[in-house]
Amino acid sequence: MRSIVLAAAFGLCACTAANTSAPAAAPVPAFPAISVATLKTVTQTLSSDAFEGRAPATPAEDKTVSYIAAQFEAAGLKPGNGESWYQDVPLVEITATSKPALTVTGGDQRLTFAYQTDMMAGTRHAVPKVEVSQSDIVLAGYGINAPERGWNDYANVDVKGKTVVVLVNDPDWQQPLGQGDFEGRAMTYYGRWTYKFEEAARQGAAAVFIVHDTEPASYGWNVVQSSWGGPLLDMQSADDGRSNVPVQGWLSNDAARRLLAAAGQDLDALTAAAKQKGFRPVALGLKASVSLQNSIRKQMSKNVIGVLPGATRPDETVLYTAHWDHLGRCGADRTGDDICNGALDNASGIAALVALAKAHVDEGAPARSLVFLAVTAEESGLIGSDYYATHPVYPLGKTVGGINIDVLNVAGRARDMVVVGRGKSELEAILERWSARQDRVVLAEPTPERGYFYRSDHFSLAKQGVPMLYAEAGEDLRDGGVAAGKAAADDYTANRYHGPKDEYDANWDWSGAVEDLQLYYAIGRELAAGNQWPNWYPAAEFRAARDRSRAGQ
Repeated sequence: MRSIVLAAAFGLCACTAANTSAPAAAPVPAFPAISVATLKTVTQTLSSDAFEGRAPATPAEDKTVSYIAAQFEAAGLKPGNGESWYQDVPLVEITATSKPALTVTGGDQRLTFAYQTDMMAGTRHAVPKVEVSQSDIVLAGYGINAPERGWNDYANVDVKGKTVVVLVNDPDWQQPLGQGDFEGRAMTYYGRWTYKFEEAARQGAAAVFIVHDTEPASYGWNVVQSSWGGPLLDMQSADDGRSNVPVQGWLSNDAARRLLAAAGQDLDALTAAAKQKGFRPVALGLKASVSLQNSIRKQMSKNVIGVLPGATRPDETVLYTAHWDHLGRCGADRTGDDICNGALDNASGIAALVALAKAHVDEGAPARSLVFLAVTAEESGLIGSDYYATHPVYPLGKTVGGINIDVLNVAGRARDMVVVGRGKSELEAILERWSARQDRVVLAEPTPERGYFYRSDHFSLAKQGVPMLYAEAGEDLRDGGVAAGKAAADDYTANRYHGPKDEYDANWDWSGAVEDLQLYYAIGRELAAGNQWPNWYPAAEFRAARDRSRAGQ
């Protein structure tokens, strides 16, 4: 075994509803070697064209999950779901059989909004045809109904059967952090597009379109096109998805301006008005029509689960999560490449799971079990992790906590670690102690308006109460500083994210990824070797769920 060092002797609050003591941190091995060869091989393999972008419910899925299970086994893990490496996740795939068009009448002339160029639309109704005809259009501000914040964009209007147009992000996304009704630049779940669709469904809308704007969305229209251009996946449901709004989609900014101009309205003026509390929905005097023809296919997708069983308390588990899926075939770039390979997002995360598994197996089994969970359909709305969180293989009340990995740092070593959603979980204290051993500081995310806390798989488990840490290297690189780090991050977002250029690069610098994975290893090992039961901080929205699950043990 590697030499043993004591965890840093800083205090850690590990309070739970059942136990308010704070056990001392257990002895933890020093930072291990992380196999760069494994990181390279797994990332390059999974992001090769042979895997066709790893779309769930395609032939590429079988190849992908088989490869991951084989890598888990080679690393020394055991099947994590009884005798199986897999957990079935029931998916429905809804594929448009023709390109829909949105038509708008009621103004001086009939307007047609073209698919891909002007709008993206789809449905989660698992039926052959969905049609919205001559539906009154209402601009409902930011599409938020938050009574605890005194905010209701649907006040005094009935949108049942109507088409709702809403703005992206929160009303106060341009205000300083912590100011405004929705915490300023730190996006709340109310700003997330998934929430806006959910609320429109609760209001009974027939269709909902989000107005795209690059800065508050945090990605360009090209990302909307690639993310919405293929089959839509959802979890199978008894009502075939009818609890959702029949038609969901996006309007390009230019399209939204043309639509509003037809009603004698101005997008900028309405946006400014919608930022103010008390804004009331605006009936535009226009009618929308759109028809979707669909083919429906139901099948099982798979989460892949490996486990290193605990030596003395195998019923208590520590999680590592990452998603294996990406977008598959997507809109072709200028070279004709139509495979969204997803090398960083998130073949690199799966490579991290394999490399961490190897490191833990080499050290030997800790007291608690370590579970390595590669989930499906993250890109379709966190479906695989949501299914696991609501159908857990390992009881959530005995899941100590977890670390989510989504995109590794290949820009070089960083001086900082960034916690996505900082200030929510006691796991952050452990991260801070181990980061100090690497002479690194822990910071809050620099772009909280992008809502990353709600965009990866840790969120599914957090909603059920499991303390989850989502932290990654910051932008202050040891070679080049913040300027170099920001340039690398901006280049990825603008030119590679959710596009065909997210491909493996032999010139990547893996030194930063190794340091990050050493931190993830140390945190997971400390939890698995000790007696701690970290919790969410008292003000966190997930604290009550955690207290309930722990009290039930």
